[in-house]
Amino acid sequence: ESSDLMITLSPNETGLVIDLQSNVEKQFGQHIRALITEMLTKFDLTNVTVSAVDKGALDCTIKARTVVAIYRGLGKTDYDWKEINAWIA
Repeated sequence: ESSDLMITLSPNETGLVIDLQSNVEKQFGQHIRALITEMLTKFDLTNVTVSAVDKGALDCTIKARTVVAIYRGLGKTDYDWKEINAWIA
């Protein structure tokens, strides 16, 4: 969808790899990668392959989609909404 982002995470043994597909990659690719990395760092995740398909998502959407993918990948079901909201804001 327009203004959204799809994030898929998978474990790896070679560090952080971000595969970004975006129609605004030239203008904002580095920024999008930084936002994804910021969220992964909050969970101390370093050996992850990220597949991100961006359709012009805003910063808050990028962060939120990344956090949800992390929670699902870790099998967490108990969301700390106060903490997450502070990270996304």
